[in-house]
Amino acid sequence: MLSQMDAAATRFRSAEADLTSIQYQKVVNDTDTQKGKVYFRRTSKELQMAIDITDPDLKYVLLTDSKVRLYQPRIDQVTEYSLGKNRSDIEGMFALGFGGRGDDLLKSFDVELAGTETIDGVKTSKLQLTPKTDRVKNMFSRIELWIDPARGISLRQQFWEPSGDYRLANYSNIKMNHRIPESVFKLKTTKRTKTVTP
Repeated sequence: MLSQMDAAATRFRSAEADLTSIQYQKVVNDTDTQKGKVYFRRTSKELQMAIDITDPDLKYVLLTDSKVRLYQPRIDQVTEYSLGKNRSDIEGMFALGFGGRGDDLLKSFDVELAGTETIDGVKTSKLQLTPKTDRVKNMFSRIELWIDPARGISLRQQFWEPSGDYRLANYSNIKMNHRIPESVFKLKTTKRTKTVTP
């Protein structure tokens, strides 16, 4: 399975998909569902990612130039995070199953094949990843990926936090290696947009 991901990674240039993201919070036993589109693009320098959330609220997330920017039009504010020393870890998280190499997974995670599961008519291989470093363990206790072996990409990802909270992302209508407009990787802010850095 990992060798298939390696082969897919060498061919990977871009991907676009419909996204349904479910955030579960254990303390209040509540789920929050967001829907939108996600875009990935490999440049000569980095992997870039854009998420356009359209439901229930407009929200845009952009990963470029070693920064993650979150734009919330409702409050007209951009929250900017610098990846710094964590750049390779964070980019690796975003690349899981979208242009990431199987070999790279083995550097950061203990990888276990947890069987097969059919998603949207596709028989996927389910991988369970356990982080090797304390830095990643503090973020996620484990990550599960459902990989389409033919294309070497994720159809579903589940990120488990040490608290028992999780984020479940489902990808559908996936388009591979076609040209994504440059405008997708730019935030559509206004002249009055405020930028904050926590």
